[in-house]
Amino acid sequence: MITRYRSQRTIKKTISFSGIGIHTGKEVQMTFQPAAENSGISFCRVDLPDKPVIPAAVSHVCDTSRSTTIGTKNIAIHTIEHVMAAIRAYNIDNLLIEIRGIEPPVGNGSSDIFVDMIEEAEIIEQEAKKPIVKIQTPVVWTQDDIHMVAFPYDGYRISYTLNYPNSKLLEAQFHSLIVNSHNFKSEIAPCRTFSLYKEITYLLDRGLIKGASLDNAVIIHDEIAFSKGGLYFPNEMVRHKILDMIGDLSLMGVDIEAHIVALRAGHASNFAFAKELLNSITESL
Repeated sequence: MITRYRSQRTIKKTISFSGIGIHTGKEVQMTFQPAAENSGISFCRVDLPDKPVIPAAVSHVCDTSRSTTIGTKNIAIHTIEHVMAAIRAYNIDNLLIEIRGIEPPVGNGSSDIFVDMIEEAEIIEQEAKKPIVKIQTPVVWTQDDIHMVAFPYDGYRISYTLNYPNSKLLEAQFHSLIVNSHNFKSEIAPCRTFSLYKEITYLLDRGLIKGASLDNAVIIHDEIAFSKGGLYFPNEMVRHKILDMIGDLSLMGVDIEAHIVALRAGHASNFAFAKELLNSITESL
C-alpha cells in the first residue's frame, strides 16, 4: 500500500572517481551524472563503441554467484552492490553512472568512496514524486538454512544474523539499524568486503579477486581477521552483509517501509527475496 510520497532526487553536479576493480585488478573510471525525473538509476559502459546503457533493476540481474551483476545481451557490469547501497541510503532516484570497465572501482572494499562522491556532488530534489510502499503482511522467503522475512514497519529497518558454523569468529554476528543516510554513513558504509582465507585459491582459480588486497578486504584465517588498520567494528562482517543487502534490494526500484529480518542471506537470496517482495507489492497495489 502506498502510504506517502516524497520528492525524487538526483545530484547537482558531475563527479568522477578512478581506482582498480576488485575482480579484474584493472584501473576503472566511474562518473556520476545527474539524470532527469523518472529516469531511474542506470549504468552506461562508455568504454564500448555504442555506449550501452543497463538499468540497475531486478529485471537486468544476470549473476549473483559472488557479487551482483547486471547485464543486457553480452554486456555486463559486475559488483554493483556497494555503489547501489550508497545510492539507496541517500534516496537518490535518478542517476546515470558512466563506467569505463566491467565493474566499479573497489576503493577500500566498502561504500565510503561512493558516499563521498554523493556528498560532494550534492543532492537536489526534483518536482516528480516517488511513492513509498508499506508492507502490509509478512513476506517470507526461505531456502534450506537461509531465511528472509519482511514485516510491517514504520520505516525501513534491516536486522541481519551472520552465521558461518565452521568459523568461531563468524559463528554468530548480529546487527540491526534503520536505513537512512546518517546511519548508513556512520554504521555501514565503512565496512569492507571479506573472505575466508580458504576461499582465496578457489576465487583466484576462477579469475576473480585480482585486485583484492588487505587495502580493500578483510581476510578471515582461523580465528583472526587480517585487514589494514584492523577491524573498524567488532562485527564489521555482518555490517558488510547489510551493506550488500541494501544494495541488492535497491534494484527493486521501490521505496519500502518494512523491517527485514535475515539469517545467512547472500546475493542470490537477496535477489530472490527482491523478486518475492516485488510480487507482493504488485499484488497489493
